[in-house]
Amino acid sequence: MNHHMVRSGRTRRRRRATTLGATLGCGVLFLGAAAASPAAASGPHSPRGAKYVALGDSYTSGPLIPRQVDANCARSDQNYPSLVAAKWPTSTFTDVSCSGATTEEMWKPQGTNGPQLDALGHSTDLVTVQIGGNDVGFGSIIGTCAALSSKDPSGDPCRQYYNASGVDRLTVNILETAPKLARVLRAVHDRAPHARVLVVGYPDLLPDDGSGCYPSVPFAAGDFAYLRDVGKRLNLMMRTVAWFNRAEYVDTYKPTIGHDMCKAPADRWIEPLQPASPAAPAHPNAKGEAAMAQAVLKGLSRGDARQAKEKTTDVLRP
Repeated sequence: MNHHMVRSGRTRRRRRATTLGATLGCGVLFLGAAAASPAAASGPHSPRGAKYVALGDSYTSGPLIPRQVDANCARSDQNYPSLVAAKWPTSTFTDVSCSGATTEEMWKPQGTNGPQLDALGHSTDLVTVQIGGNDVGFGSIIGTCAALSSKDPSGDPCRQYYNASGVDRLTVNILETAPKLARVLRAVHDRAPHARVLVVGYPDLLPDDGSGCYPSVPFAAGDFAYLRDVGKRLNLMMRTVAWFNRAEYVDTYKPTIGHDMCKAPADRWIEPLQPASPAAPAHPNAKGEAAMAQAVLKGLSRGDARQAKEKTTDVLRP
């Protein structure tokens, strides 16, 4: 073997070693970046500088909670979207939630509040949606059940009223609201195709154990459990519709158990029909809005961790 052949072999080995080292180095850097960088891990849903839009009804807007910043919609700057925006990295925050909104107000103006969906755009990164309670008839249900309670305070006149036809009318209302919510979510995805979408459920309004507190909350004893179950069915519908429409569901019911409108003023996060703290009747007070904000923030963090894990797994997969 001559010297020329030896030098040629060494040169080829050095080139292969250099090429292999560069390839491994790039792979290590790529894996390290994917594992360590939140931006790389979360992709288009990264919270860095997110453009956040909040859609919803009065449970979102926070009527009567100081400080009110929109009289037309009874919107507070201490509602849960505002608290989320203060904690979550956002570049812009737009809250178009409005008291009294139904799913129709996603497309229609409500006083000085334009169609809520108009706040969305291709650059929107994060959307929270809490809607459907007024479609089911929250306000009229509370008024009807309170009025009926005096006729039979120890019975269940409200349940009997809504079941007079042999079919529970409120369950039908919830089922009829499902396609309306699905339509809203499809429109959100159409207008904000890159956004992360969270459907926010409703909190626990009445004791989860079915007990009552008549007359401070003027429902008949047997109707507390009935109305509690109506709220649970509404949330179950929202969770299911979110799952079928590429949205995440945020459970605000479980975190608010034990702080319903029957509790003492110091312990409750939902005000009764005669509020002791600044809030609309049968609505969250400032503590309730803060609890819902915490639930949304936890949902956002869990989603980011899940996306990071999935993306890291994709990188490591052969």
